[in-house]
Amino acid sequence: RVADGEEKELALEPDLANVFAAIRTIAGNDNISVKDTEVGSMVYAVKPGDGSAREYAASCQKVLGGLANICIEYATKRYRSNCVNWGILPFTNPDKEIVLEPGEYVYLPGIRKAVEEGATKVTATVIGTDGSTRPMELELKNVTEAEKKVLLAGSLINFYKEEK
Repeated sequence: RVADGEEKELALEPDLANVFAAIRTIAGNDNISVKDTEVGSMVYAVKPGDGSAREYAASCQKVLGGLANICIEYATKRYRSNCVNWGILPFTNPDKEIVLEPGEYVYLPGIRKAVEEGATKVTATVIGTDGSTRPMELELKNVTEAEKKVLLAGSLINFYKEEK
């Protein structure tokens, strides 16, 4: 079931119609709204953030719609901090391998509330290109109170703006 007015939004990106159809098959998500769901890109890698352009990597990721990173570990604390400063969720995967394919979507229901409550583990749903779904465990390790405020504000710039 597509809510009133959502047909036009989903027509702009046909893949999203299939994604939202898959999300709505998950218990408790039958009334999920497109307008209440943020869609963005993410980077997944074994050990991102090694190199001389760590700040540019995080800022460019955000400019391209980046909302999250999923990795086994971060190469440097600086890169992880840069991601947080741009409002990019710094997930790690507890498994030795990240099982994602290009074109798949990662759905994180209630992620804002999880960050607010200081959750260290969340269960995401991976939506395959064929509409299949599978769970994926993710961790938000060592998020400080200060980082939590920045993530909830959307970026360090927004955090400072709100503090005025």
